[in-house]
Amino acid sequence: MPDFSLGLWIVLLLILGAEFVNGWTDAPNAIATVISTGSLSPRMAVFMASVFNMIGVLSGTAVAKTIGKDIIDPSAVNLITVGGAMVGIIVWSTIAARWGIPTSESHALVAGLSGAGLATAGPGVLLWVGWKKVLIGLFFSSVLGFAASLLIMSVVYWLFRKTVPGQVRGLFRWLQVGSSAFMAFGHGSNDGQKFMGAFTLALFIGGVVPTFDIPKWVIFLCAGVMTLGTMVGGWEIMKTMGFKMTKLETHQGFAAELAAASTIEIASRLGIPLSTTHTISTAIMGAGAVHRFSAVRWGVTQKLVIAWILTFPICGLISWTVVKVILYIR
Repeated sequence: MPDFSLGLWIVLLLILGAEFVNGWTDAPNAIATVISTGSLSPRMAVFMASVFNMIGVLSGTAVAKTIGKDIIDPSAVNLITVGGAMVGIIVWSTIAARWGIPTSESHALVAGLSGAGLATAGPGVLLWVGWKKVLIGLFFSSVLGFAASLLIMSVVYWLFRKTVPGQVRGLFRWLQVGSSAFMAFGHGSNDGQKFMGAFTLALFIGGVVPTFDIPKWVIFLCAGVMTLGTMVGGWEIMKTMGFKMTKLETHQGFAAELAAASTIEIASRLGIPLSTTHTISTAIMGAGAVHRFSAVRWGVTQKLVIAWILTFPICGLISWTVVKVILYIR
């Protein structure tokens, strides 16, 4: 039986708390559009997202390994570093959720680990191999999601150009249920894995595991906690994503979810941590803008972009401060 110290227990609980917040604040992005178009009831959508999020988490560990060993040098940090990063994530994400702002837990985690790592060991703790993947993920979520949604919407309009919209609404209602399930799976395969990486990092630092291999029990534990968070549901975030950015029809919701989920899944297989929030947001913008540019409520979008930009410095600063305070009073 592994020897878990009190400090390690506290850090592991903080990681699970951050994973719960991830399911609570980030997973709603996967089902916001399917609720806003009326394809599924909120209760059924949350249940479906919970199931497919868990399946997605169980689908691989490439992203988890990137987060756990490639963002900051595991040999240069300690449990205080990991714990401080989790505090930053929980504080910022909870505040943003109260305002109905869909922040990126991915960026919060990277920023938190970086801020806490800088406080512990200085700039040398940051690893370019992982940050390169983060930058690629920014391109995927911001550009690829938008472009893929535009392309899918253009194809849909061309294929059904001679069809009355009311005649295909029922078809796209069911297609959107499938694309929403795919989106929930994608969220689990990328976002869900990230905290598995942080959990294993803590176990590695604590001496519980000798190498950075994700234990099976960690996969199931993190998947279960994120599923519980998803069941709680971030209803204010769903309103922002599904109703406030643009008015979506079922075919637009289908296009946005298919584009976002495909982008996320490619990134997951390459071990690239990207923001599912950014990806579905830009995909929704693409689906709304293909018909007419003014269909997107750019004022709401501007607020989201500001929140995304603030995530890096705010989470990094909170985590840096927490670690410095603990080291000072220790």
